[in-house]
Amino acid sequence: MFLTITTTGSADRPATDLGYLLHKHPDNAQQFSTAYGVAHVLYPEADEHRCTAALLLEVDPVALVRRGQGKGRGGAPDSALGQYVNDRPYAASSLLAVALRSVFASAMKGQCKARPELPGRAMPLRIEVPVLPARGGAELVGKLFEPLGWSVVAEPLPLDETFPEWGDSRYVRLVLEGERRLDEALRHLYVLLPVLDDAKHYWVAPDEVDKLLRAGEGWLEDHPEQRVIVGRYLARRWALTRQAIERLALERLAEADDVDGEEIDNAVDEEVDTEQKPVPLAVQRREAILAELRAAKAARVLDLGCGQGQLVGALLKERQFTEIVGVDVSMRALHEARRRLRLDRMSERQSERVRLVQGSLAYTDSRLQGYDAAVLSEVVEHVDPARLPALEYAVFGAARPRTVVVTTPNVEYNVRWDSLPAGHVRHADHRFEWTREEFRRWAQEVGARHGYAVTFGPVGPEDPEVGPPTQLARFRLAGDDSAGQGSDAGRGSGGGGAHSGGGKDSGGKETGGEETGSRESGSRSMRGKEAAA
Repeated sequence: MFLTITTTGSADRPATDLGYLLHKHPDNAQQFSTAYGVAHVLYPEADEHRCTAALLLEVDPVALVRRGQGKGRGGAPDSALGQYVNDRPYAASSLLAVALRSVFASAMKGQCKARPELPGRAMPLRIEVPVLPARGGAELVGKLFEPLGWSVVAEPLPLDETFPEWGDSRYVRLVLEGERRLDEALRHLYVLLPVLDDAKHYWVAPDEVDKLLRAGEGWLEDHPEQRVIVGRYLARRWALTRQAIERLALERLAEADDVDGEEIDNAVDEEVDTEQKPVPLAVQRREAILAELRAAKAARVLDLGCGQGQLVGALLKERQFTEIVGVDVSMRALHEARRRLRLDRMSERQSERVRLVQGSLAYTDSRLQGYDAAVLSEVVEHVDPARLPALEYAVFGAARPRTVVVTTPNVEYNVRWDSLPAGHVRHADHRFEWTREEFRRWAQEVGARHGYAVTFGPVGPEDPEVGPPTQLARFRLAGDDSAGQGSDAGRGSGGGGAHSGGGKDSGGKETGGEETGSRESGSRSMRGKEAAA
């Protein structure tokens, strides 16, 4: 497979700036190993007036077969010869797109440390792909690239030049010309090359939705062929396609209203239970949690059910917290957290402090062991009562941090919300909401089973009749004297707990990799929606 990127310049803006943007010196020919062969980067021409960078991908058909990806267009699935004899080494496809992302990763992100002013500058570009499969023909090629501002030449290639009567093949020679930023051009190619080929030569996992939305940011939301692009890119997997289109629609609405997407989509919104107050309850809750973690002298902290990462962002602002891990069952929530936290733009020192992982709190997870503190902020009320013992053991019995901070709504306070109908919980996904007595009883029983001392405190304005809107419990391992005194233990009174659970039911172990695809269904992205696990 072969692709060239050409630009022109002048003495004050030399064309060889392309080398800075691609992070590849024009005087060197470089090669990079990929999962399917070797990628080469070289410059057939490079001077101040004209510079061309070429990407040559040599695909190893044997490696394709060994990785289980050789049963594509080369023949029937049981055709051994077809697995080795096909167009994979010659025609641009998803394999070339993967090589683009791997070899030109910094350029695709718009990063250039040596010349930081270059990525934001549009430049004259000519991109040529000599052989590109085009399922839909040259007409579809134009429909995909022309709305993005490219001048498009899609020249059909004959089946055999010796026999013109055989007609054209489904391959085209593609030439794109236009004044664009290089990172935009690379992201267009990364998405649209496999779309035109209409085949993914690797397993399309749920995280492909995140990859598509990252590469499509700024142009895919309004593309007239959006549904074709999304459907083909995600290999026509209906559930993933629907998820991607819903998220693109959300981004389009948010842009029109000039707000963040999370302000529109309450499926991943952190809070919808507050009235208009000078200091929102969500902010007061984070401040209360931070105060508890400071008092506990915690340095390594778990945010269990991290949602969109608001608490993770607050922890990153304080030097005391040297390692922060956000855990959520929802990949959608983790994607929003990465975007909100701007992880791809953080300094190396800052990014080393934070990690986002997918995981369910209904299962024990060895990755969560050995931390100073864990936070369950507005999490437990999203868990089915029958699964609370599993969550309890996963956090307090298996992970066993020195300090655990738990916050949850106080159902008694609901009568103070004018907009909340009588008898309704604050969010449709809440499986229950505890009174102060029920929460106290549950927390004390958990502490007794696992060796934690428990103190309680209010979050938000405390009503003399119904208490605070949010209640907080701080668990500290018995005999741990490293932390100072936190919440006021004298608030509230004991009572019967409706959902205390019992026993150390781990529910089995699950120690999946970091940022893997979610096995949950639906768009459950609220903090800690572990009930679907």
